Amino acid sequence: MAAVISYDEVETGTELPPRSFPVTRATLVRYAGASGDFNPIHWNERFAREVGLEDVIAHGMFTMAEAVRVVTDWAGDPGAVVEYGVRFTRPVVVPDDDKGAVIEVSAKVAAKLGEDTRTVRVDLTATSAGRKVLGMARAVVRLG
Repeated sequence: MAAVISYDEVETGTELPPRSFPVTRATLVRYAGASGDFNPIHWNERFAREVGLEDVIAHGMFTMAEAVRVVTDWAGDPGAVVEYGVRFTRPVVVPDDDKGAVIEVSAKVAAKLGEDTRTVRVDLTATSAGRKVLGMARAVVRLG
């Protein structure tokens, strides 16, 4: 499936549609099963607190994956993302209640990298509970 967005139609500063991603303890259990990452900081509140965390936290790779969905949904093709990286700045704390946590993600085209490659750099902002959870979150996306 080719990218739906055309390089020629995109401008620096173009904002991508923002998204909110709910995260519950059940979400973390499912992700642990899929990823094989059963570190107790992601499911055992007592252990998480013993190691200095305020509560159970979401997997960093889960947070990273949820954030890039803003880009893949916009581009129309997950394969359009040719490079993606982040710095983990703060964990997503997931309380044991009916609400859990929410990861809020916004993004914008920060630069057009060249007509020859038809790529753009998209900068993402990801927050949870009003705190930035990813830093230097950037994706390079090849557009049609």
